[in-house]
Amino acid sequence: MRQLIIYPGEGGYWVAECPTLPDCISQGKTKEEAIQNIREAIEGYIAALEEDGLPVPQERFELLTVAV
Repeated sequence: MRQLIIYPGEGGYWVAECPTLPDCISQGKTKEEAIQNIREAIEGYIAALEEDGLPVPQERFELLTVAV
């Protein structure tokens, strides 16, 4: 399981990021599409790390909301 950040991007697209996997970012025309696309990006990212014999970063993201 991985934490995601999802937010509206340019051109009406939604952007999804996985903070514990550097540069693992995707997008979609809808939130659902962005989530599906980032799921595939995460799977590919982890597969590439494992194929190269590199460690897979552990999930260590903590979500906080701060009122400003």
